[in-house]
Amino acid sequence: MTNEAPTSSGPGQDAGVEGEVDVVVVGSGFGGSVAAYRLADGGLSVVVLERGKPYPPGSFPRTPAGMARNFWDPSEGLHGLFDIWSFRGLEGVVSSGLGGGSLIYANVLLRKDEKWFVHESPLPGGGYENWPISRGDLEPHYDEVESMLGATPYPYRDTPKTVAMREAAERLDLRVSRPPLAVSFATGPGASPVPGAPLPEPEYGNIHGLPRETCRLTGECDLGCNLGAKNTLDHTYLSAARHRGADIRTRCEVRGVTPLPGGGYEVRYVVHDPAREGHRTPTGRLPLRRIRCGRLVLAAGAFGTTYLLLRNRSALRGISPTLGNRFCGNGDLLGLVLGATRGSAGDGPRRLASSTGPVITSAIRVGDEVDGDGSTGRGFYVEDAGYPAFVDWLAEVSQVPGSVRRAAGFGLHRLRSRLGLTPRSNISGLLAGLLGPAVFSDSSLPLLGMGRDLPDGRMSLRRGYLDIDWTTLTSRRYFARVRRTMADIAEALGGDFLDNPLWWTRRVITVHPLGGAPMGRHPAEGVCDAYGEVFGHPGLYVLDGAALPGPVGANPSLTIAAFADRACRHILEQPLAPRASSAAGASAKDGERPTSLSFTEEMKGHIALDVDDPHEGQALGRARNQRLMFRLTITADDVDRFVSDPRHQAVASGHVVCDVLGGRLPVESGWFNLFTRDDDPSRRRMLYRLHLRDPGGNPLTLVGHKEVHDDPGFDIWSDTSTLYVRMLAGHVTADGDADAPLLGSGVIVILAGDFAQQLTTFRASGPHPARALQCFGRLFLGELWDVYGSHFTRAGERA
Repeated sequence: MTNEAPTSSGPGQDAGVEGEVDVVVVGSGFGGSVAAYRLADGGLSVVVLERGKPYPPGSFPRTPAGMARNFWDPSEGLHGLFDIWSFRGLEGVVSSGLGGGSLIYANVLLRKDEKWFVHESPLPGGGYENWPISRGDLEPHYDEVESMLGATPYPYRDTPKTVAMREAAERLDLRVSRPPLAVSFATGPGASPVPGAPLPEPEYGNIHGLPRETCRLTGECDLGCNLGAKNTLDHTYLSAARHRGADIRTRCEVRGVTPLPGGGYEVRYVVHDPAREGHRTPTGRLPLRRIRCGRLVLAAGAFGTTYLLLRNRSALRGISPTLGNRFCGNGDLLGLVLGATRGSAGDGPRRLASSTGPVITSAIRVGDEVDGDGSTGRGFYVEDAGYPAFVDWLAEVSQVPGSVRRAAGFGLHRLRSRLGLTPRSNISGLLAGLLGPAVFSDSSLPLLGMGRDLPDGRMSLRRGYLDIDWTTLTSRRYFARVRRTMADIAEALGGDFLDNPLWWTRRVITVHPLGGAPMGRHPAEGVCDAYGEVFGHPGLYVLDGAALPGPVGANPSLTIAAFADRACRHILEQPLAPRASSAAGASAKDGERPTSLSFTEEMKGHIALDVDDPHEGQALGRARNQRLMFRLTITADDVDRFVSDPRHQAVASGHVVCDVLGGRLPVESGWFNLFTRDDDPSRRRMLYRLHLRDPGGNPLTLVGHKEVHDDPGFDIWSDTSTLYVRMLAGHVTADGDADAPLLGSGVIVILAGDFAQQLTTFRASGPHPARALQCFGRLFLGELWDVYGSHFTRAGERA
């Protein structure tokens, strides 16, 4: 997705619906490519829509003119590889092309550490990081992805920067490894590594139809590998997907998604004409194309997928309010080692040769407090970050004083020669002196840190553009540890540590954006479940970094791919949703997706601490102006089940505002029960249970009930609009209320204006929205009649 606000001209001409398939996959990165192959291999018809263009070997720009055009902004005529995003707290770099992020990543395939799959880890602003999957869940899928991508540890042991990283780690007593890389160093398994050797074509062929070579150690991985030595997704999963029948379309950018009445989805997209590359094209004027599918996989990356969901929220009714939450940059931080020396005494420069090898060859791991081995703080990795050779030239040219001095010396000698003042004709040594020793570039090494920063960022729309509210301040302890370790590595190499200039403004640049549509155990915790399926929208999946509820810690590509592989196995085990045209208008039947219903309720009142009686708490709280209110969205994912279940239980999400407990308290988990019964047949209760957390990270539970009972007088309004509230310490389940420490109590009510607003918030989504509203209304009014009907009957008899 392009971060583009809606245009005033509106969408272009609609090209009509072009067909129906089993699955549409949006994006071709680590989630989308895996999904395309696995689902096509499972016998489903698959269409992949990738906004960027293909990049066969030899097509990645290297000249200044080519690089100047190698950015993504179709409205400005740019159809290039790099898509740069800038927000208030960070910059983000992602890619646009067939193969997604694999085209520009550094090839590392590390698994997420087992104990870094944390559960209910508190966040400073409220809420928590919770992973509903484990390392064990992903283990077999890690194996599958590593096999497909040819994971191979860096085989050369004498590369200067690799040796330096190992020695630094040993001096600091840190664990170092040569991580598996998705790079072909040899012509086959077991063969010796050799640069520039022809690679055999796999059985599934190659989507580009061009030859590939083994790695020549040129450090150009992050600019795109012109040799085809990187086992990128276009050379592997996408080639295999096409071999299995997947229809892979490039330059196709998705703009809209809509659930269809009978199940499935309609996807709307535009096509970027290659003839318009280099010419400004208002994208609002491009014709919309439409395709329908039984299942829809969103894999456009954390930025693209979240942006797409936010822009289409009105069509995706009932989607979790956590949409946009849990953003982080996977702890990315860039630092520099300058002036490394051969020994601690500084006896001469040490050669690090950062441009030799792939970008990353080594990873130093620093422990985490959750490891249970005595480590403190949040864990991370520090990796060498090489670069192409032309960066060395730029670095040396930037050393102005030395360059000017050498040029002046060379010019003076040539002048003396022209004047006949020196007979020396061999100038090889002089030319070498003109170039200089290149000590600055040869003894420097970038370091890339990544790890468990805090996933407390919030993604939203601001005037139609994607916006992120994220800051380094809440993760300052984490970043301080990473910088300190980088400085220790520089010192161990006899050099100096230098922050990248962005850090001076407390900004970072991330190449690993994560979150925005996080997985969770229920809609109040996440947008999708542990298989990436969006709550309340069967057949809609998020299978990319947007689904991760926190940082991976290590390079996230392998974990994203393994998560997608696991999800696809689950998808193939489920019955295929009916296609739109055949399902439209169909009656309910086995396997049909349920209809959901939601409404939003706002209640306001007062509370007092250390008071057990709600009425007393209300009076004391009013006298002290201690407000209590909540705004909740109640969602029944399956109305038929909600009505038939005697507990009538639904999910509650939203927030509570309580002055005396810290202000705004997001609902982490919430439950609502409509008209529960007890031993008194004339009484009903509406129950609320909300798990909260105060700004200090302490867990709280709001327990509330409405008493629906036919007392003397006409009390139906007060019964259904008055909630008696108790606030308990901890996250308390229903059987633990009696033993939980009481914090306070009070009363909140629905005001008449808020009730009128509540009536406008009822939404039903699914095959039978009208029937869902009717069933809910029948239940609600029927229960009220059971309680108050005799009152009306007596009133009629008296009349």
